Amino acid sequence: MFIGLDLGTSGVRAVLVRPDGSVLESAEAGLQASHPYPGYSEQAPADWVGAARSALVSLAQRHPLAMERVEGVGLSGQMHGAVLLDETGAVIRPAILWNDSRSFVEAAALDAAEAVRNLSGNIVFPGFTAPKLAWLARHEPQSFARVAKVLLPKDYLAYWLTGEIGTEMSDAAGTAWLDVGARTWSDRLLEAGGMRRDQMPDLREGTGIVGPVRRDLAANLGLPGGVQVVAGGADNAAAACGVGALAEGDGFVSLGTSGVLLAARNGFYPDPASAVHTFCHAVPGRWYQMGVILAATDSLNWLARITGAEPATLTAELGALGAPGPVRFLPYLSGERTPHNDAAIRGAFLGLDIAQTRTDLTRAVVEGVSFALRDSLDALRATGAELPRLLAVGGGTRSRYWVELLATVLGLPLDLPEQGDFGAALGAARLAICGVTGADPEQVMTRPAIAETIDPRADLLDAYAQAHADFAATYPKLKVLP
Repeated sequence: MFIGLDLGTSGVRAVLVRPDGSVLESAEAGLQASHPYPGYSEQAPADWVGAARSALVSLAQRHPLAMERVEGVGLSGQMHGAVLLDETGAVIRPAILWNDSRSFVEAAALDAAEAVRNLSGNIVFPGFTAPKLAWLARHEPQSFARVAKVLLPKDYLAYWLTGEIGTEMSDAAGTAWLDVGARTWSDRLLEAGGMRRDQMPDLREGTGIVGPVRRDLAANLGLPGGVQVVAGGADNAAAACGVGALAEGDGFVSLGTSGVLLAARNGFYPDPASAVHTFCHAVPGRWYQMGVILAATDSLNWLARITGAEPATLTAELGALGAPGPVRFLPYLSGERTPHNDAAIRGAFLGLDIAQTRTDLTRAVVEGVSFALRDSLDALRATGAELPRLLAVGGGTRSRYWVELLATVLGLPLDLPEQGDFGAALGAARLAICGVTGADPEQVMTRPAIAETIDPRADLLDAYAQAHADFAATYPKLKVLP
């Protein structure tokens, strides 16, 4: 048996997986983030440990015999977070998370520094790790002076499990300290960020072995002695492993709180100016790129809150897919990443009429999110990525209307998986299988069985192409408004 352990922002998920990759059981434990000031987002690493322990013990209570046969634990988790350890290995302060925007000044300075974009392959966003440490040096110098090691969130769980300090390529790629093409720490990037190489964790590939679970801890968690911890991957890289998106032409679109359109790449093809993320994959010799929008189902959840209706109720009222609606929605409720890299832009409804209804607003919201994802697809294609079809995952795919709309806006067939979506946790378990057994990732990380393929509506392609063009032309006009 194998375990995938995924550390998210809102909770930890553990899946218990058979050698063939099928899931026997899953368990979850919740987490809360702290927001002490506007733009701040922090968590205590001790809370991660508590949630991970709870999820693993839950698996052991339900399947004690299966847990006794576990050979490997793979990890995945939220990217970019800064976990700071002193010389004794103690945590210095709460971890600064991916969605913390306090370091926007430091991010802009790093992004403008010579060679930073070329080596990192990305714009330096405020959420990345390097600007967080630059902020700490300026605003909390006493804490900064104590930093002996910086870890990413999931790698702190590896440290708890094994006592070993390290990371892997896909998470390291989101720090702005890694030469993403060469897959090694960059002295130039470290210098630009005011850091030293000895403060960095050891690097390995996602299938690399970190070490065995500490014997006393294994017994407490219901695990046998000698269970190996495998480095794993950043959340989206691990999710790609979970759905078999490893090679050129593979990809998925996720309608979650945020929206992601991911393309696996066989080489390193960055285009930082497009705000496309270019990161190392969790498997050796591969990379991936993704466009990210910050409010996908979050936009629908926002509309649900202000109308007092459940999101499922709103989408059920839409009926059958027809021509684009008369109202335009710009889904920039929290700013936007791809392709605009604009933290200050905010959303808008355009074309409102006194005769319009709640359904018109819902239609505009799901169209606006879909158009924003089309922006990401166009940005990915500009780097040379070819995506003949996509797997569709995330909570928004429960709406048939939305999936058919998105297929039509993207102009691509969307495949809906047959089984439940275990996402990054399943990918982490697959990385554990490969790391412990030496199995070929191509053989382990296969695509899920497909329940249904939703094709674009040929009769509506032109209408939605024009509606997207109108949507794309609106951003420059919105940006100049006070």
